[in-house]
Amino acid sequence: MRALDVRSMTIGALLLALSLIIPMALGGVLGVVIGPFSATLASHAPLMVSMLFGPGVAGIVALGSAIGFFVRLGPLIGLRAAMHIPVGVAGALLLKKQMSYPLVLAITGPIHAVLEGLIVQPLLMAGSSMLYGKSEPLALFYLVAGGTLLHHAMDALIALFSWRVIRFFQNGVKSKKVTTSAD
Repeated sequence: MRALDVRSMTIGALLLALSLIIPMALGGVLGVVIGPFSATLASHAPLMVSMLFGPGVAGIVALGSAIGFFVRLGPLIGLRAAMHIPVGVAGALLLKKQMSYPLVLAITGPIHAVLEGLIVQPLLMAGSSMLYGKSEPLALFYLVAGGTLLHHAMDALIALFSWRVIRFFQNGVKSKKVTTSAD
């Protein structure tokens, strides 16, 4: 296993902090909750950017997201957010195979949706009538999976925009030499 460099660790730590702060500060505020489905705008963006720094960074950032959602919105949403771990790791592994970033985000969308839909099924089947009235578990699966796919697509756009901005500033800083009047 390759050791992380200081740059990747620093970026990973910042993305981890964002993945904790977004659900804690914005969970339920900048989003929507419909039964077992919830969406907090930009909550997947740190995970999606972390995929660019490898599976280890993506896994840790995803774990932070799961912890944040568990604390803020409870165990059902926390379990759904835990599905970000395999999605982030899979996305990072696809990027290591030289796939384009937008393609990786497109491929991980359906995986993300299915995993989140499946993880809630045992809980919904055990207590769906108590929690959500006479809703069918399959209908709730479609609600969670479909909502997750839409949410993933919106956050993928945010992640792509964020990555372009980061690259713009990163390239701008590298190309300009800082001089002082003493030079």
